[in-house]
Amino acid sequence: MGRKPLPLGTWGAIRTYVSHRDKKGKADRYRSVTYFRDFDGITRQVPAYGATRTEAESNLKDRCRERVRARGGGSLTAMDRFSAGADLWYAELLEKVADGTRSTGTRDAYDNALRNHVLPVLKEIRFGEFSVPLVDKVIKQIKKKAGVPTAKTSRSVISGVLQLAVLQGAMEANPVREIGRIEGGQAKRHPRGLEADERQMWFHMLNTDAKAIEADLFDITVFMLGTGVRIGETLGVIWEQVNFFTSEVEITHQIVRPKREGLRRTKTKSRAGERVLKMPSWCVAMLRARFVQGVRLTDPVFPDSAGGFRDPSNTRRSFREARSPIGSELRRDLGRALKECRQAARLTQKQAAVLIGCAQNRVSLMENGRVRIGVEEIERLLDVYSTPTGRRAEVVEVAGAASAPVAADAMAWITSHAFRKTTATVLDDAGQSARQIADQLGHARPSLTQDAYIGRKAKNPAAADALEAIADDLK
Repeated sequence: MGRKPLPLGTWGAIRTYVSHRDKKGKADRYRSVTYFRDFDGITRQVPAYGATRTEAESNLKDRCRERVRARGGGSLTAMDRFSAGADLWYAELLEKVADGTRSTGTRDAYDNALRNHVLPVLKEIRFGEFSVPLVDKVIKQIKKKAGVPTAKTSRSVISGVLQLAVLQGAMEANPVREIGRIEGGQAKRHPRGLEADERQMWFHMLNTDAKAIEADLFDITVFMLGTGVRIGETLGVIWEQVNFFTSEVEITHQIVRPKREGLRRTKTKSRAGERVLKMPSWCVAMLRARFVQGVRLTDPVFPDSAGGFRDPSNTRRSFREARSPIGSELRRDLGRALKECRQAARLTQKQAAVLIGCAQNRVSLMENGRVRIGVEEIERLLDVYSTPTGRRAEVVEVAGAASAPVAADAMAWITSHAFRKTTATVLDDAGQSARQIADQLGHARPSLTQDAYIGRKAKNPAAADALEAIADDLK
């Protein structure tokens, strides 16, 4: 039985000999040789030389790698590490961002998953060592450590890098394709829009909150409800895109703040996002009131305090504060007490949030009296702050009284995206098709609109009327 042939693009054992000696008989040149199976199927002898045995062997390995790159059609080989492929894949991603086929948000999400979750466990693995069990184990570890959403993003990153390796001949198949869907996590919440009474209460809260008035949230909400556009798209509209004669607005751009970059006005997320929308009369009236004399057509419709484009992150924070208005005097007293305890512990809000295991924004909301806090959470805070017993008892007593619900607590679920879902639900109730609503929202797929944006009640209310016809059969 003949010897099993080498796989294409690989080499066998390396043998090294002395090829020259100096006048004293000391070896000063070495020759290393191996057999390399080329991509035409023929096995050929490949030599290399060096001043030392180690140098000769290293030079031979370099020659073999160059042979693979030159004849294999790609810059990656089975001997290359995952990190090398990740660098090439990320460079291609940056090119796609530059030409507008990928968003900066996608880049930032993939960059975070790659740097923080994928490379720490895979960077030293060679492409020839990858297998389905290995990739499956890694993705499950990421899911356990960082959660389902991060695991899904990490899976996409791993798949992208390994697919590039397949295309360049370093792998025969992409093992990620053999792995099942990532299950688990919280079930998707049913889409929810604001009901009529909730909309009235929301606008009342905005009109009575000094910070909300300063942040211009009333008009921004009106525009988002009247058009169904995203918050970034809202902040990206300039006056020349508003047509008062036809009551239309052109949506072409959005405001984003990419990682390690400043505020930017870029194209919408997709081609479907570029659209011209008809506005209701009450939305047009709001815009007419804002269009004062002296406004330039290139100015944003909803500017910041300096007249430039607003930061979406800051605007979202304003919405979070508005949905949790400053509560009763007791809540404000409690907030001041918590702030004093934190400062006595010499902790910043960020440090406190890390120790407690919550968002920094929540610590800020608690200290400003803008959120309802349970006694158990207060006690956990005081434990972290190492608050003395006497002071602790005083704060807990105030917390018990301040935890009573107020009307505004019912609005704590609202985010800027809730207005978009409200628009979709209102249009659905009016009998518009999923395709029409998807066009309004800028979705390429109506299925996404139906599943994630329309807050349905009875899925088929007309069914009950149809079924009334068989009532006589029950007698």
